[in-house]
Amino acid sequence: MEINSDKESIYSSAELDCDEGLIIEEVKASSRKSIPDPDAWLDEDLKRNIILTSVDWVINWARRSSLWTAVCYPACCGMEWMASLSPRFDLSRFGMEIMRASPRQADLMITAGTLTWKMAPNVRRIYNQMPEPKWVIAMGACGISGGIFRSSYNVVPGYNKIIPVDVYVPGCPPRPEALIYGIQMLQKKINKEKVLPDLSELPNPLQKGKKE
Repeated sequence: MEINSDKESIYSSAELDCDEGLIIEEVKASSRKSIPDPDAWLDEDLKRNIILTSVDWVINWARRSSLWTAVCYPACCGMEWMASLSPRFDLSRFGMEIMRASPRQADLMITAGTLTWKMAPNVRRIYNQMPEPKWVIAMGACGISGGIFRSSYNVVPGYNKIIPVDVYVPGCPPRPEALIYGIQMLQKKINKEKVLPDLSELPNPLQKGKKE
């Protein structure tokens, strides 16, 4: 309705007020009970997004997705490792962009290059300082078997002579793609590890009491 208009309205004010009152009374009559919160989506979300898994899988997923590397590169294969950290190969997509100067903050050692017996105690010391669980990748021919220098009196014929090795990446030096493939193999190995012990492996206090 226009204000200050000379034209008369089609409907009278009394009729408009009556119709408005009827609408209000109808709303009041249908609003005796509170409308429940539409929380059906909560149940639907649970039904559609429940994941059945195991504790082993969840912990191993976290471990393989955030491998922190200890610095242990005595020789030339370390250059290929540095190249794998570049944007072209982008190791950060594996959660491995963090390199730790302290082995106590690392869980992966990538050994790259010729290792001499004089350096061997230091490499073993770095490995022993890493917390469990920890893994080792032997990168390159020198790390696997000593390479072309294996017949020398002062060269260790493979890192597995002093520390356990989980994955071997051959090459002289191996390309960054080969190292990435070895990292993926290590992730598959981590995913299959057993985190929680079996109940049969746990000590039974009842049986222990009977024996005593």
